Amino acid sequence: MTKIKFNLNNKEVSIESNPLRRLLDVLREDFKLIAPKEGCGQGECGACSVIIDGNLINSCCVPLGNVNAAKVITIEGLVDTKEFNILKEAYEDAGAVQCGFCTPGMIMASYALLTKNSTPNEDEIREGISGNLCRCTGYDKIIEAIKLASKRGDTVW
Repeated sequence: MTKIKFNLNNKEVSIESNPLRRLLDVLREDFKLIAPKEGCGQGECGACSVIIDGNLINSCCVPLGNVNAAKVITIEGLVDTKEFNILKEAYEDAGAVQCGFCTPGMIMASYALLTKNSTPNEDEIREGISGNLCRCTGYDKIIEAIKLASKRGDTVW
Protein backbone atom coordinates (compact mmCIF):
# COMPACT_ATOMS: atom_id res chain seq x y z
CA MET A 1 0.00 0.00 0.00
CA THR A 2 1.21 3.44 -0.96
CA LYS A 3 -0.18 6.87 -0.22
CA ILE A 4 -1.03 8.60 -3.49
CA LYS A 5 -1.88 12.32 -3.52
CA PHE A 6 -3.40 14.12 -6.48
CA ASN A 7 -5.84 16.84 -7.43
CA LEU A 8 -9.22 15.40 -8.36
CA ASN A 9 -11.75 17.82 -9.80
CA ASN A 10 -10.00 20.79 -8.16
CA LYS A 11 -9.75 19.15 -4.73
CA GLU A 12 -6.59 17.76 -3.19
CA VAL A 13 -7.15 14.09 -2.36
CA SER A 14 -5.05 11.23 -1.05
CA ILE A 15 -5.62 7.51 -0.91
CA GLU A 16 -3.73 4.56 0.57
CA SER A 17 -3.85 1.91 -2.10
CA ASN A 18 -1.94 -0.38 -4.39
CA PRO A 19 -0.27 1.96 -6.92
CA LEU A 20 -0.95 -0.61 -9.66
CA ARG A 21 -4.74 -0.38 -9.28
CA ARG A 22 -6.43 1.10 -12.31
CA LEU A 23 -7.37 4.75 -11.95
CA LEU A 24 -10.83 3.90 -13.31
CA ASP A 25 -11.48 1.52 -10.40
CA VAL A 26 -10.26 4.04 -7.84
CA LEU A 27 -12.46 6.79 -9.29
CA ARG A 28 -15.56 4.59 -9.27
CA GLU A 29 -15.03 2.51 -6.12
CA ASP A 30 -13.18 4.84 -3.77
CA PHE A 31 -14.32 8.27 -4.93
CA LYS A 32 -17.82 7.14 -6.05
CA LEU A 33 -17.60 8.92 -9.41
CA ILE A 34 -19.89 7.21 -11.88
CA ALA A 35 -19.27 9.07 -15.15
CA PRO A 36 -16.06 7.26 -16.15
CA LYS A 37 -17.32 3.84 -17.23
CA GLU A 38 -15.82 0.44 -17.92
CA GLY A 39 -16.41 -0.19 -21.60
CA CYS A 40 -13.64 -2.31 -23.02
CA GLY A 41 -11.01 -2.22 -20.27
CA GLN A 42 -8.31 -1.93 -22.94
CA GLY A 43 -8.21 1.77 -23.79
CA GLU A 44 -10.11 1.34 -27.04
CA CYS A 45 -13.59 2.79 -26.38
CA GLY A 46 -13.08 6.05 -24.45
CA ALA A 47 -15.95 5.43 -22.02
CA CYS A 48 -13.51 5.92 -19.15
CA SER A 49 -11.95 9.14 -20.51
CA VAL A 50 -10.59 11.65 -18.03
CA ILE A 51 -8.21 14.57 -18.38
CA ILE A 52 -4.85 14.17 -16.65
CA ASP A 53 -2.61 17.23 -16.61
CA GLY A 54 -4.46 18.61 -19.63
CA ASN A 55 -4.41 15.44 -21.72
CA LEU A 56 -7.32 13.15 -22.57
CA ILE A 57 -6.49 9.71 -21.15
CA ASN A 58 -8.34 6.39 -20.83
CA SER A 59 -8.42 5.82 -17.08
CA CYS A 60 -8.73 2.05 -17.50
CA CYS A 61 -5.10 1.99 -18.68
CA VAL A 62 -3.59 4.21 -15.99
CA PRO A 63 -2.11 2.77 -12.80
CA LEU A 64 -3.04 4.85 -9.77
CA GLY A 65 0.63 5.50 -9.02
CA ASN A 66 0.94 7.41 -12.28
CA VAL A 67 -1.35 10.18 -11.06
CA ASN A 68 0.64 11.01 -7.94
CA ALA A 69 0.88 14.84 -7.88
CA ALA A 70 -1.21 15.07 -11.09
CA LYS A 71 -4.38 17.00 -11.85
CA VAL A 72 -7.25 14.67 -12.79
CA ILE A 73 -10.56 15.96 -14.13
CA THR A 74 -13.68 13.87 -14.67
CA ILE A 75 -16.95 15.14 -16.07
CA GLU A 76 -18.13 15.58 -12.47
CA GLY A 77 -15.45 18.25 -12.15
CA LEU A 78 -16.80 20.14 -15.15
CA VAL A 79 -20.54 20.24 -14.41
CA ASP A 80 -20.45 23.70 -12.83
CA THR A 81 -18.44 25.30 -15.64
CA LYS A 82 -19.54 27.43 -18.58
CA GLU A 83 -17.73 25.04 -20.91
CA PHE A 84 -19.73 22.06 -19.69
CA ASN A 85 -23.03 23.89 -20.05
CA ILE A 86 -22.15 24.92 -23.61
CA LEU A 87 -21.23 21.32 -24.47
CA LYS A 88 -24.30 19.88 -22.75
CA GLU A 89 -26.68 22.20 -24.60
CA ALA A 90 -24.90 21.62 -27.91
CA TYR A 91 -25.15 17.83 -27.49
CA GLU A 92 -28.85 18.14 -26.64
CA ASP A 93 -29.58 20.51 -29.53
CA ALA A 94 -27.73 18.33 -32.05
CA GLY A 95 -29.47 15.16 -30.81
CA ALA A 96 -26.08 13.67 -29.98
CA VAL A 97 -27.26 11.72 -26.92
CA GLN A 98 -29.12 8.43 -26.99
CA CYS A 99 -28.31 5.74 -24.43
CA GLY A 100 -25.82 7.96 -22.62
CA PHE A 101 -23.15 5.32 -22.00
CA CYS A 102 -20.50 7.02 -24.14
CA THR A 103 -21.65 10.58 -23.45
CA PRO A 104 -19.34 11.40 -20.50
CA GLY A 105 -16.32 10.19 -22.46
CA MET A 106 -17.42 12.05 -25.58
CA ILE A 107 -17.95 15.24 -23.57
CA MET A 108 -14.47 14.86 -22.08
CA ALA A 109 -12.99 14.35 -25.56
CA SER A 110 -14.92 17.39 -26.83
CA TYR A 111 -13.75 19.49 -23.89
CA ALA A 112 -10.13 18.39 -24.36
CA LEU A 113 -10.30 19.20 -28.07
CA LEU A 114 -11.94 22.61 -27.68
CA THR A 115 -9.60 23.75 -24.91
CA LYS A 116 -6.65 23.08 -27.22
CA ASN A 117 -8.33 24.16 -30.48
CA SER A 118 -11.38 26.40 -30.12
CA THR A 119 -12.25 26.33 -33.82
CA PRO A 120 -11.53 22.83 -35.09
CA ASN A 121 -12.47 21.83 -38.61
CA GLU A 122 -14.33 18.58 -39.23
CA ASP A 123 -11.16 16.53 -39.72
CA GLU A 124 -9.76 17.83 -36.43
CA ILE A 125 -13.03 17.01 -34.68
CA ARG A 126 -12.98 13.47 -36.07
CA GLU A 127 -9.39 13.08 -34.88
CA GLY A 128 -10.30 14.54 -31.47
CA ILE A 129 -13.04 11.98 -30.85
CA SER A 130 -11.31 9.08 -32.63
CA GLY A 131 -10.57 7.34 -29.33
CA ASN A 132 -14.23 7.29 -28.32
CA LEU A 133 -16.79 4.80 -29.59
CA CYS A 134 -20.54 5.40 -29.91
CA ARG A 135 -22.76 2.54 -30.97
CA CYS A 136 -26.12 4.35 -30.79
CA THR A 137 -25.98 7.88 -32.11
CA GLY A 138 -23.23 7.61 -34.67
CA TYR A 139 -20.72 10.36 -35.14
CA ASP A 140 -22.44 12.91 -37.38
CA LYS A 141 -24.58 14.31 -34.54
CA ILE A 142 -21.61 14.35 -32.19
CA ILE A 143 -19.54 16.23 -34.76
CA GLU A 144 -22.41 18.69 -35.18
CA ALA A 145 -22.58 19.14 -31.39
CA ILE A 146 -18.88 19.97 -31.23
CA LYS A 147 -19.26 22.48 -34.07
CA LEU A 148 -22.17 24.10 -32.20
CA ALA A 149 -20.19 24.22 -28.96
CA SER A 150 -17.25 25.79 -30.77
CA LYS A 151 -19.46 28.56 -32.18
CA ARG A 152 -21.38 29.14 -28.95
CA GLY A 153 -18.30 29.16 -26.76
CA ASP A 154 -16.12 31.42 -28.85
CA THR A 155 -15.39 33.61 -25.82
CA VAL A 156 -14.96 30.67 -23.43
CA TRP A 157 -12.55 28.28 -25.13
